[in-house]
Amino acid sequence: MMQVKQQISDVRRTLGDRRLEAGEAKVTTMSQVYDTDAEDLWEAVTSAERIPRWFMPITGDLREGGHYQLEGNAGGTISRCERPHGFAATWEYNGEVSWIEVRLTAEGDGRTRLELEHVAHVAAEFWDKFGPSATGLGWDLGMLGLAGHLIDPGSAIRPEDGPAWMMSPEGQEFMRLSVDAWARVAVAAGEDPDQARAAADRTFAAYTGAA
Repeated sequence: MMQVKQQISDVRRTLGDRRLEAGEAKVTTMSQVYDTDAEDLWEAVTSAERIPRWFMPITGDLREGGHYQLEGNAGGTISRCERPHGFAATWEYNGEVSWIEVRLTAEGDGRTRLELEHVAHVAAEFWDKFGPSATGLGWDLGMLGLAGHLIDPGSAIRPEDGPAWMMSPEGQEFMRLSVDAWARVAVAAGEDPDQARAAADRTFAAYTGAA
């Protein structure tokens, strides 16, 4: 089993703002270096056969212009697909549309960095309540799954076991570390420290059922 503290520290996280035609949007960015080449990492994040091993079942036409649907979660349209350098797509969930971009960059010695950027319009009251960890924790769980899939598939957390794992002591520790990491990112981006920590606490409670 992967070390949750190591996984949290292996991920870089940043937070920013971007003005779009519809108004201000929040930009969360995460990246991690994996011990595999770009082609293998590309297959892991774009193949309908491999994505369900670490993320969730997916259907659709996984090519530029095609539509995808993650089971019980987001769907969208793939707007750009440049093998093995990256892709961009809409992220449509619960009536809201945001945008994701994945970039793959060689790091040398057969290693590759994956960078994920998520751009979303977020209602002020929602942001004040939960901060960046509302979506950041979800992406951290995805990055954890991908790391396990690439490093040690035999001991990686299977997506179907994810809900039970999240309630385990290890899962609770991982989520606590994730929301705390996002609180630090929010403070670094200029948000009030007390508000950032309170938002992290509310996100943790919402994910663990303690709300």
